[in-house]
Amino acid sequence: MSKRNSQAAKMAARERLRAERERQAKKAKVKRQIVVACSVVGVLAAAGGIGYAVVQANKPGHWEAAKDAKVVAPAHTSGANGTTVVVGKSSAKKVLKVYEDPRCPVCAQFEQTVGPTVEKDIEAGKYRVQFVGGTFLDGDALGKGRIGSNGEGSKNAMAALGAALNVSPEAFIDYKAALYSAKWHPQESDDKFKDDDYLIDVADTVPALKGNAKFRDAVKKGTYDAWALAMSKTFDTNKDGVNGTPSFVMDGKKLTVGNDNPPMTVDQFNQVVDAALKG
Repeated sequence: MSKRNSQAAKMAARERLRAERERQAKKAKVKRQIVVACSVVGVLAAAGGIGYAVVQANKPGHWEAAKDAKVVAPAHTSGANGTTVVVGKSSAKKVLKVYEDPRCPVCAQFEQTVGPTVEKDIEAGKYRVQFVGGTFLDGDALGKGRIGSNGEGSKNAMAALGAALNVSPEAFIDYKAALYSAKWHPQESDDKFKDDDYLIDVADTVPALKGNAKFRDAVKKGTYDAWALAMSKTFDTNKDGVNGTPSFVMDGKKLTVGNDNPPMTVDQFNQVVDAALKG
């Protein structure tokens, strides 16, 4: 091979090597760009996921939102936000206030034992009854910004009672009796009343509510959820000195037996109510 040909061959080899190095450098650059891009996407996705989780965690729960929602008052109510619920004959001169919480086991005991006597007294026009419902067994502290730390059943049952009241006062009384019945009232530790379907099953035992589409729709949609919380606030801010359930008040005086206990038998109840009616 001549010297001239040898130089040409070397130059060609160097040119091929340079071109290969440039190709490899471009390939490496593209690879780095892809890695960086994927890393950025991953970080953004992670940040987005964290951001979404934070937003979801800070969203108010259903009942927190209901606390600030517009109150829809059931029919057959009066007063601010429809939280005054009075049933009975207008000819009855006195009103017995009955304070209860839907999940309260002692309220269930009272209703199962004395409830029929109360219903007979209402029908006879002996007195009217004003029902005041609380939801403290759900762990609610509506005046302190806390709600639902121990469940939802009291609020949900209260809202369903509002739906029953919207049908009629009689449906309300019958449904309340069913909720407190031995068959349907759950243990305090079992928050069954938070389940709309369970509340509807109970309602199907009440003739006025069985298959009642308007009632069912109100329960499913939570029509009276805000009303239930407004009612609970009425309980929390009562001026009768009531802080537990069941409690009974007539003419601003708590009706109790023994050591400030509620009357839990028919005889005890009749005794304190008859004395209050005479007073």
